[in-house]
Amino acid sequence: MDAMGTPTELLLELAASSRHLQDPAELTEALRTGHHIWCAGLADVQRTTHADCRGLSDDALSIRCREAGAPWEDGASRSEAISNLVFALWDASPAAMAYTALERRAGAEGVCLLPEEDV
Repeated sequence: MDAMGTPTELLLELAASSRHLQDPAELTEALRTGHHIWCAGLADVQRTTHADCRGLSDDALSIRCREAGAPWEDGASRSEAISNLVFALWDASPAAMAYTALERRAGAEGVCLLPEEDV
């Protein structure tokens, strides 16, 4: 991904270049491309977050989760708390927001990656 750009750069560029698309096939291809980039970005955040949390005490992790808007819920394991943190961090990222904008844009044209009968 580095040779071509970061997931953030790629998704921001894709969302911007897709703003005026109306052709369903082009929108579907943009969504498919965006989805692959979204997955790569999430995986990057997952690796980084797991590495960052490895040395944290449970109290420090709990604070980090709360600050990110992913409070460590009663009964949840440390692993579950970190997974919730990963998704909170990713969802708040410009890359994830760009993909969400692309999804909404495509949805406004009646385009999604799942056929209607699967939804």
